[in-house]
Amino acid sequence: MIRTIIALFLRIVSNPLANVYQKKICETNSSLICNFYTYFILGILCVPFAIKVNWVSLPKEFWFFAITAGLLCSVGNACLVKALQIGELSVLGPINSYKSVVGMIIAIFILHEIPSLFGVLGVVLIIWGSWFVFDTQAEGFSLALFKRKDILLRFTALILMGIEAVLLKKVILLSSPVISFMLWCWAGAFFALMLIFIFRKPLTRIKKEDISKFAIVCSMLGIMQLTTNYVFENMQVGYALALFQLSTLVNLFFGWRFFHETDMKKKIIGTLIMVVGSVLIILT
Repeated sequence: MIRTIIALFLRIVSNPLANVYQKKICETNSSLICNFYTYFILGILCVPFAIKVNWVSLPKEFWFFAITAGLLCSVGNACLVKALQIGELSVLGPINSYKSVVGMIIAIFILHEIPSLFGVLGVVLIIWGSWFVFDTQAEGFSLALFKRKDILLRFTALILMGIEAVLLKKVILLSSPVISFMLWCWAGAFFALMLIFIFRKPLTRIKKEDISKFAIVCSMLGIMQLTTNYVFENMQVGYALALFQLSTLVNLFFGWRFFHETDMKKKIIGTLIMVVGSVLIILT
């Protein structure tokens, strides 16, 4: 129990911190390049550990879920990084609370986890809380807001990564958190490279001034994914995704502290309501 709590804490803090430095890197670099190098560096670090794994013994079902999860995560993370590049961290961060809703719905079909009345109430609160956050924008909570590129990209990212989280649980059940992490890195690097070719972006080198930022992003995302895998192994996906939403409070603070974002009062109220909604999903 103590290990799970520690893993949850590390997961909640590491993800927003990675977002901060992803946003900083994208001030002078392509979001697709940032996405690729993150996975590639983590993938290289995994190679010494992969030698000891008996990959042949893993079932065919494992490979299907692992590759699919890697594709969803890579595309989702590319959308997330691009959204962070053009949007506000204190607005995009709270949107992540919808991930628990996506996870809950997908888990019904794949993991057979049926939500209760508390789960439905949690969804309502998340939508209500998002109204406060979006009301700080010029468009307010309206159809025009959802036509904005950063909002569309963020919602695309959370839908893809919400589905990926459920598939990731299947991968972990068929292997282990560490094996799942290695496949996550390699599949992410492969599909991120494919995106670079598809969009015809030049594969530029990492600038010297960005090396330390990439080191922080890789470290934080590595910690984030390893702790996510550990929590998924010991907790239902819906519960875990709901608890992860506490990171939105950290995102609010980082948005104010590092990027001087404003209208924090409404954002904090909305985020707290969304967190309560996520907690209610835990009770499903």
